[in-house]
Amino acid sequence: MPTRDLSIAMVGSGGDGIVTMGDMVAQAAAKDGLNVIKVEAYGPQIRGGESSCVVRLSPDPIFAQGDDLDVIAIFNWADFGRFKGELAPKKDVVILFEAADPNPSSPADLGLDERARFIPVPFAKLATELAGTKAAKNILSLSVLAELFNLPHGSIRKAVEYKFGKKKAELLAVNLRAFDGGAEFARSLNVDVSDKKLTYEATEPKLLMAGNEACAVGALHAGCKFFAGYPITPSSEVLHFLSEWLPRVGGSVVQTEDELSAYGAVIGASFAGVKSMTSTSGPGLSLMTEMLGLSSMAEIPSVIWNVQRGGPSTGLPTKSEQADLWQAVFGSHGDAPRVVLAPGDVEDCFHTTVEAFNIAEEFQLPVIVLSDQAVAQRRETVPLDHLKHEVVDRIKPADDPNEKYLRYKDTPDGVSPMSVPGMRHTVYQTNGLEHNEHGDPASMHLTHEKMSKKRFRKMGPLAEKYNFFRHYGPKQADVGILCWGSSKGPVEEVVRAAAARGEKVSAFVPQMIHPFPEKQLKAYLATIKELLIVEISFQGQFYRYLRSFMDLPEEHLHLFKRSGGKNLAIAEVEEEVRKVFEKMRTREEVMA
Repeated sequence: MPTRDLSIAMVGSGGDGIVTMGDMVAQAAAKDGLNVIKVEAYGPQIRGGESSCVVRLSPDPIFAQGDDLDVIAIFNWADFGRFKGELAPKKDVVILFEAADPNPSSPADLGLDERARFIPVPFAKLATELAGTKAAKNILSLSVLAELFNLPHGSIRKAVEYKFGKKKAELLAVNLRAFDGGAEFARSLNVDVSDKKLTYEATEPKLLMAGNEACAVGALHAGCKFFAGYPITPSSEVLHFLSEWLPRVGGSVVQTEDELSAYGAVIGASFAGVKSMTSTSGPGLSLMTEMLGLSSMAEIPSVIWNVQRGGPSTGLPTKSEQADLWQAVFGSHGDAPRVVLAPGDVEDCFHTTVEAFNIAEEFQLPVIVLSDQAVAQRRETVPLDHLKHEVVDRIKPADDPNEKYLRYKDTPDGVSPMSVPGMRHTVYQTNGLEHNEHGDPASMHLTHEKMSKKRFRKMGPLAEKYNFFRHYGPKQADVGILCWGSSKGPVEEVVRAAAARGEKVSAFVPQMIHPFPEKQLKAYLATIKELLIVEISFQGQFYRYLRSFMDLPEEHLHLFKRSGGKNLAIAEVEEEVRKVFEKMRTREEVMA
């Protein structure tokens, strides 16, 4: 029987065009109306090293990257070995491998059974014969995959034409020869892979975006007109995207010498009345901490797009982790209010970025959007009509010569009107020193206490207005899953699978991480019997953070935590849910 859910992995070395292969498959599938999630992984080397790409395709809704792989195309077995523990083949997987690089492992070594199929393909030899260069093996392999597994062959060929159409005519011609020759070779193979053929009917094209691209589009939608940043993996695509598009809408982009100066430029531009942002990752946010305190103290709106990667220090620059939570929530000297949001998928990256600007402008404080590599660099289909979001602007004072302007007026909600340079009758002094309501430096304890209360007073109305979260599953459940960020997709799939089995499993996924929707979580806890917390953090930062401000049902709590380096798998969450149900049954038997 053909399948309606196909996960394909491609593995090779840097320079083999692995990511290009994945992009072309994903783009073609989206053009034919399929749902797509594409993730990639590669070594930290500047050039060379191992590279992999996984594309999951289905005409049905999907919410996470491919878990167990149906098909793997391998250019080099040594490179495949470097992804041990990250790429998990199904027991009946179909593996296409370079014929000149024989498999050094047996099916048993790979955890496969007798249904697994190994297909040697002379990728390099065929590419050289057809195109005159082995560099075309990635294009050739695309057509082999398309022919064998019913991928959108015509749309992939058009993607090849588009990629090489603007280059020399001969370059396009040789790649098309490689593509057509690969399809002919696939048709000559005497192998039954009918169970791995994707079945679907083409529908209206879907928009395919990466999380970093969705963030940049969200910034443009929110009215951002200034971006300053320093390139850092895995967030650099935001800088790249906005450097092309911001000037087209009258904005400016500055690539600074480091992250500290980037955030300083953002605060300066925002002080001047322009919506501004920066992007970074963990090491960069470490450098930005001092300026984050300035944004908080001077009450100047600012937005930071922070893409988590494995740490500490340089850590795992190209792989995901959820271990910057404490840094985002608590990182600062002194008491510095800020907001932390967390997108769970590519579409979320758009909405949380717009919401970050709304919160920053309305409440005049720094907002960190805490994404991670698993979401920021993955490509996913998004309904175009979903990219809409209300935009909020900051409150400005009236130009009234008869009223004394107090920039930091102690208001009931803590928010004071913020002028911009050039407005008459609204001159004030601002800096990082503690100050009175007018802005004059003041070091008295009473002033510091008063202004600290004012700055933190914003958090109450802010939390009431922006306490957004997602709930999946039944209103009453036996097992409730609490997670955040990129863990959302695998958890949602587990909840859906449990419902299909008749099990009552639900999930609570906050997008507002700080201030946390505590009241809403307490209401959710009353609807479940057992709580499972899932996170990709060795220390369990999310769990410990929750315990810092609320009681958890410890006698009915189960914690799954591990370090990053590989994305959360659906099977991992499934296994934890199974363990919780087993503990529940054991407890019930003992009580009986």
